[in-house]
Amino acid sequence: MTETSSPAKAPAAKSAELRTRIISALVLAPVVLGLTWAGGWFFAGLLAVAAVIMVDELSTLLSGLSLTMRIMLAGFALVAIALTVIGGPFVAILVSMTGLTFAVTIALLTSSSALSPAIAFPYVILPLVSLVWLRQDPDFGRIAIFWLLITVWATDTFAYFAGRGFGGPKLAPKLSPNKTWAGLIGGMAGAALVGAIAATWFGLGSPIGLGFVSAILAVVAQAGDVFESALKRRAGVKDSGKIIPGHGGVLDRVDGLVTAAVGAALISMLHVAATPAAGVLLWP
Repeated sequence: MTETSSPAKAPAAKSAELRTRIISALVLAPVVLGLTWAGGWFFAGLLAVAAVIMVDELSTLLSGLSLTMRIMLAGFALVAIALTVIGGPFVAILVSMTGLTFAVTIALLTSSSALSPAIAFPYVILPLVSLVWLRQDPDFGRIAIFWLLITVWATDTFAYFAGRGFGGPKLAPKLSPNKTWAGLIGGMAGAALVGAIAATWFGLGSPIGLGFVSAILAVVAQAGDVFESALKRRAGVKDSGKIIPGHGGVLDRVDGLVTAAVGAALISMLHVAATPAAGVLLWP
């Protein structure tokens, strides 16, 4: 009786899951976007909450993150966010490197895995510092963060449809079996389109320049997606967590943003513009 009814239940289960995903998005999106729009300590508070959850989820994906390590990582992440708001990213990164050194030393002295804190500290802290630093830009900070969010979203969306539509060779079959080269190219095209539209809409300079930068960040975002998928496969889990109904964990939702934010900050530093967000948005 159960076997014959299970195929009929499958569409209903998928419909219920989709409904849960939509409700979660409708509840969370206004909060996230509103705090991002407000900036300052409101945005920092949003990232602080995300930091604590990310640390907890990483303890599932990385063996060797003891309770002491998790408390230390969460503490240094919160301090790094606050220091970036107050005085910029460089002191925050220096303090975080001190924390990383302590964590690795403790791991070595206790015969634990030093690789776990070596991955976890930069994986959590660098994107948080990057996002706060870019958002602090008084002229273009808000635009930069929303452009980054939409770029990552467009990358995922275009990659999904291009991968499903064209198929073809796998990008990294052992790490993330669903990713294809067609999906990567589609994601780059979607991101480039977002960059060109943003440059034109906000008068940021060359649409080609920002479109090119957006395409580069699409590759970086996809690399973050693949990396998180590899961590989940290694840990033998489907999702990084269950805190967002229908979506999984926070890391499942920000895996591309984590790396794209760091990439955007590095591009800005290399560009050496007058302000952080201008360094990644404004191109001749």
